[in-house]
Amino acid sequence: MARTDDDTWDLASGVGMTATFGAATRAVATNTGLINDPFAERLVRAAGVHYFTQMIENERYADDGANSVTTGLIAVLGAHTRFLDDYLADAGRAGIRQVVLLASGLDTRPYRLWWPPGTTVYEIDQPAVIDFKTDVLRGLGAEPAVNRRAVGVDLRHDWLAALVRVGFDAAAPTAWIAESLLVGFLTPDGQERLLRDVTAASAPGSRFAADHISAWDPLQLEASRGFVDRWRQFGLDIDLTGLVYQGDYSDVPTYLADHGWQPVERKVAEVFAAVGMADRWRGGRHDDAIVPGYVTATRSGMPRAEER
Repeated sequence: MARTDDDTWDLASGVGMTATFGAATRAVATNTGLINDPFAERLVRAAGVHYFTQMIENERYADDGANSVTTGLIAVLGAHTRFLDDYLADAGRAGIRQVVLLASGLDTRPYRLWWPPGTTVYEIDQPAVIDFKTDVLRGLGAEPAVNRRAVGVDLRHDWLAALVRVGFDAAAPTAWIAESLLVGFLTPDGQERLLRDVTAASAPGSRFAADHISAWDPLQLEASRGFVDRWRQFGLDIDLTGLVYQGDYSDVPTYLADHGWQPVERKVAEVFAAVGMADRWRGGRHDDAIVPGYVTATRSGMPRAEER
């Protein structure tokens, strides 16, 4: 996130802007019955970015071809949010009582989801994002439905040590969620370091879910530029391409398979189908090429032979 002239954090730029956009997509998804996040719209309004409040209020986003890029992205992010919500519910039914949300943004899963008794949810994000969300929800009188422990730390720093300091138990199975993170928001080395730390802190039976991009190819760069240009038409002058790093990343499913996980890969159409929305994915082969891949994995505890 970038600092303003008065040395306060500006939620309309950098990481704060992407977090606010995520909340706006959840508000739209809530209004269309896809998910249930009763706090998303209030968080967007508190952030005060006119474009995002208009996104929520303007019903034409559902069908207007002129905004097909935004409409399509809202649908993809909404479907993946619901997929991860269901994934966490399955983890709870399987007995997992420890959850870590990496780069949790303005999502409110500790407040809006069902959690089994005895569950602890750790939220990790930039301190300003954590503080903003916590303050707004407190002002709304919202109470977590789970033991929530918010950890304000940059994932490029020693986030795992910070997690342990507030009670994280690496000996207990954990459900990890990395939503809209492994898509270029860390350097290639930083992403591999994060995956290594997650693996080291995951007991057998742990679960992991993420969307991911191995490299930004020309099709994806072209699509992102079109997205930025369309936002600028509505007065939001933010360079999204400047928020992501270029370079070749380790393939996330391959990394997980090589380090003691059992991964399952999915394309975007399979994510839509998994949440009962198969008929709402209208993309084709070109769209498959520009959206992230999706992976879930279970920790078996058996790394590849040369690492034993």
